[in-house]
Amino acid sequence: MKVFRKAIDVQSEGLHPTFHDVTNQVKEAVQESGVKDGICVVYSHHTTCSVMVQESSHDKTYFGLEYLQQDLCNIMEKLAPTCRTEGQYMHPGKEHIEFAYTVGDEPYASLNTDAHLRSVFFGRSESIVIMDGGLDLGQFGYVYFIDWDQVRARQRQVQVQIIGE
Repeated sequence: MKVFRKAIDVQSEGLHPTFHDVTNQVKEAVQESGVKDGICVVYSHHTTCSVMVQESSHDKTYFGLEYLQQDLCNIMEKLAPTCRTEGQYMHPGKEHIEFAYTVGDEPYASLNTDAHLRSVFFGRSESIVIMDGGLDLGQFGYVYFIDWDQVRARQRQVQVQIIGE
């Protein structure tokens, strides 16, 4: 049994959710691993990010989001509206803001409760079957890493772990 791990770096834009098509990088990781049959887990250790397998709608909005991605953002805006003001959500509370000061100088970055809630709805990982040395994504499947956090642009990492033979 082989175990292979790779990290993929992405740059999120901030000011809106950022969708990253990481399909080709994940396929390259599978090729590098040499695994012919197994499981590929694509994972985010960032608690405001998600991973999903979905089709590409190819058409894009003026701001570069695929139509399906914009539809998802529109729905999420109704379920977990973007955090615009302190106190809009219970989180973050006083203790969390104090903690934020101990690990950085940007406690405003904690005003991202909507991103945490959205990542709960979508999940932070996907498991994809590897068959005959390739990802079994079906005819229309793409792998997307989503950074729901709109507070600021930042570097993120997509984790890929492959297990199999």
